[in-house]
Amino acid sequence: MRDGGAMRIRDLLREWEQSAGTRLTARTYRVRLPLHDAARIRALAELYPGRTEEQLITELLSAALDELEAAFPYVQGDRVVAEDEQGDPIYEDAGFTPRFYRLTQRHVRELERELERRRRRRDGD
Repeated sequence: MRDGGAMRIRDLLREWEQSAGTRLTARTYRVRLPLHDAARIRALAELYPGRTEEQLITELLSAALDELEAAFPYVQGDRVVAEDEQGDPIYEDAGFTPRFYRLTQRHVRELERELERRRRRRDGD
């Protein structure tokens, strides 16, 4: 599904029609949805009976986070990181995008360690 590339809502609809899986965390997140959103999730579950409500919510959240990350504005930093084809400087992004990426990678590593610890406990290692 993802692992690297951004997923758009249109891509998500295509994937639901084809059905696929993704790696999940050991941690469960509980949320209470607004009534109208819960009704829309149920409607989607009827339209895509191969998907559970939990899968729909997970994949919609993933697509929304991809779009949020893509929407972070570029903020020109002071450091030149490259040059374009005309030789003009390209400055580092001093906005949220690089920080969000670094924080995400840090949390991915933490969550992977948590999964590994749980797997070892389960397997008796």
